[in-house]
Amino acid sequence: NMNFLPGIWWSLPLVLVWATPPVTSSWWYMGAVGSSRVMCDNVPGLVSRQRQLCRRHPEAMLSIGRGVAAWTAECQHQFRRHRWDCNALERGQRLLGRVLLRSSRESAFVHAISSAGVVFAITRACSQGELKSCSCDPKKKGSAKDSKGHFDWGGCSDNIDYGIKFARAFVDAKERKGKDARALMNLHNNRAGRKAVKRFLKQECKCHGVSGSCTLRTCWLAMADFRKTGDYLWKKYNGAIQVVMNQDGTGFTVANKKFKKPTKSDLVYFESSPDYCIRDRDVGSLGTAGRVCNQTSRGMDSCEVMCCGRGYDTARVSRVTKCECKFHWCCAVRCQDCLEVVDIHTCKAPKSPAWVSRT
Repeated sequence: NMNFLPGIWWSLPLVLVWATPPVTSSWWYMGAVGSSRVMCDNVPGLVSRQRQLCRRHPEAMLSIGRGVAAWTAECQHQFRRHRWDCNALERGQRLLGRVLLRSSRESAFVHAISSAGVVFAITRACSQGELKSCSCDPKKKGSAKDSKGHFDWGGCSDNIDYGIKFARAFVDAKERKGKDARALMNLHNNRAGRKAVKRFLKQECKCHGVSGSCTLRTCWLAMADFRKTGDYLWKKYNGAIQVVMNQDGTGFTVANKKFKKPTKSDLVYFESSPDYCIRDRDVGSLGTAGRVCNQTSRGMDSCEVMCCGRGYDTARVSRVTKCECKFHWCCAVRCQDCLEVVDIHTCKAPKSPAWVSRT
């Protein structure tokens, strides 16, 4: 019986996802008073290692929920101008699951960004004192030296190593049960996502001394905004390397010998992506019918590319925008509301709009 859990729970092939309840909800209270075993045993789709981690760290599950929200939004942002726009996530696990069952570039990106999202969320929760099992980075103590001279570690350095360790244990648990090619691919891309978050760890400092002369500095390490990780993994998606399993089944080799061997930071995939032009359950495609396209663009969001050559409809709409903005001393910007008439272009549906389902 799942009625005691607020929100809808479901399990994706790579990480637990749910409609995250508020801290004040009965879910959080029950977890706090020791009902974590009941809660974790009733979440569908978890492997035994994930259930163990759930029971041991029930408060971390709330943080993972926040991480899911962060990577979902980032995935949709990065693919907003593409035929596949990551919005299959909003239609439930079935469509996204179809995407992930294919060993494509999109699957590689989703595994990497979701793994990164868990690292980011767990690390942030450690720094904010929300988890019993971790706190600020305990290694950042005492004095140190950088290009600007000596400084003292202070404040709260993000405990990125703990975030990576927890994410590796939780997210990778499902893949470690399998030894097939897809499991190896997913593990590789999960690790690339975790490495991406650590790549943007930056040192921040505060000066001390007369008039901020910086005779003394206190420094700490902090994660960058998650957008930096998303932008970096987007570049890796565009440069993803197609691979095949090597003969002994323990690793990869490039499918095309003209390309370089993938590093631990690269994304890898096995099979080419579908075109995502039409609604197709088998590949998790919603199609592009009704999608807004850019008539003046020459990129992926252009009407020619987005609409797959089917053409587009144009509707003239009115909208209110801010205009004639002026700065007033001190310190406000005041604008007028202006009515703007614009043309919105949307892709035509194919002649047969029904779902395609191959057998």
